[in-house]
Amino acid sequence: MQDILWGVGGGMVAALATTAGAIPALIGRKMTQATSDMMLGFAAGVMLSASYFSLIIPGIDVAQEQTGSVWIAAAIAAFGIAFGAGFVAWLNHAIPHEHFKTGPEGGADQATFARIWLFVLAISIHNFPEGLSIGVAYGLDRANGVSVMTGISLQDMPEGLAVAVALVGLGYSRTRALFYTALTGMVEPLGALLGVVAVSVSAVLLPWGLTFAAGAMLYIISHEIVPETHRNGHQRRATTGLIFGLVLMMFLDVTLG
Repeated sequence: MQDILWGVGGGMVAALATTAGAIPALIGRKMTQATSDMMLGFAAGVMLSASYFSLIIPGIDVAQEQTGSVWIAAAIAAFGIAFGAGFVAWLNHAIPHEHFKTGPEGGADQATFARIWLFVLAISIHNFPEGLSIGVAYGLDRANGVSVMTGISLQDMPEGLAVAVALVGLGYSRTRALFYTALTGMVEPLGALLGVVAVSVSAVLLPWGLTFAAGAMLYIISHEIVPETHRNGHQRRATTGLIFGLVLMMFLDVTLG
């Protein structure tokens, strides 16, 4: 039960970080596209580093301890990553949503949703794997959970600001932009709960949960974040942000995890 409480608490911290990041949009702070792309690159770097250092490598280690075979451990990691990426790809296909720039995506029922809810669903699909990764990290051990939670929360703040600024730019009031940004972050405690409960039920599920969460985040990085950061000609800034985020998360994982 303590692991579950810590996992959900970690998801709540990440959700609050998303909300905190959106606050500058409420008081009139504007952000250039170049800065937005650099921040999103930072988010990609944190997620990329967390995927490998906090999820995949520990997942392989745990699987090897459980099975006694590095070959089986590597196979578990490979399938776990593939299942995680496939799950988010299925969510992208099945759930109607709309991105700020690339437009509608997902199912055919978009006409039944107000446009704002399509945006909320889009960001929620993005945030769910982050919460999941926090939960399964706490399922491994508390230090690893703190490391992942810290990294995800750090990247959630500029991400929350980017979402809020985009909503304001689309004509929504600053108060509504803050509310809907906060709402997208609330999927993270849910993802964390599912992750920590799954790996707490059976130790056998732990390496699967770790690599599944990594695969889900890797899909988001490749399918959503990196293309977005390279769409406006700010590749250098985006890459700088990615490297900085990756190095920071690696440092946090080594020192805290």
